[in-house]
Amino acid sequence: MPEITFKLIIEFYLLFIFALFVFRFVTSSKRLIAITTVFAFIYLLSVFVYMLELPILIVFFDYVLYWIPLVYVIVIVPDMRLAIDLAWKKQTKKDDFEMGSDQTKLQIYDAVVHLSNQKTGALITIEKHNTLDQYSERAVLLHSKVSKEILINIFTPLTPLHDGAVIIRGDEIVCAGAYYVLSENEKVESTMGSRHRAGLGISEVTDSLTIVVSEETGSISIAIEGILVRLSEKEKLMDYLNTFMK
Repeated sequence: MPEITFKLIIEFYLLFIFALFVFRFVTSSKRLIAITTVFAFIYLLSVFVYMLELPILIVFFDYVLYWIPLVYVIVIVPDMRLAIDLAWKKQTKKDDFEMGSDQTKLQIYDAVVHLSNQKTGALITIEKHNTLDQYSERAVLLHSKVSKEILINIFTPLTPLHDGAVIIRGDEIVCAGAYYVLSENEKVESTMGSRHRAGLGISEVTDSLTIVVSEETGSISIAIEGILVRLSEKEKLMDYLNTFMK
């Protein structure tokens, strides 16, 4: 029996922490559980193949087991990125925050309605408790007052910033040209474009509200708390803004 030493205790402790981290990551979403179950089943099947000494299947599983770890990592990469964003969310929650004024709400509303009427795609995120600094730092910083004219100019087609998102904090446009991790939610429509998936993705990892304008139909959608709501009437946008920005 090996002697219990301080180093051995440390090794077991670190091994426990690593195992706990892996377990929490794997069980963080139904999709990850399903993927891991499939790969675990393949490993379990390989055990029976080697126990029964089936020559043809042994050759097959030798090849499969060699490549399966790499395939697993490739498959779960989107979930790893989402897990990192979720971890950031927990660490960057602000107790003090200030929502925009009534004038800011009106400027956002007027800009979105105009963009919708022109069928100009747009992605506007309004920050709440969770800071979006990790996204704004990689975008074009503006720090300008929220205005209808600036928002319309940002999303004008063929301009450098029209594809990214605008982040609004209080009465200020923090940045433009921000990019988010796209949602991997399997329940959303398969025809949903990257702009809508980006809006849904940021709503899954922060408590922000994101307005999405479709460039195909001009429809307005709201992404909040991992849910995407398509507004049947443009006037309902102000109701959402009033409820969220209070």
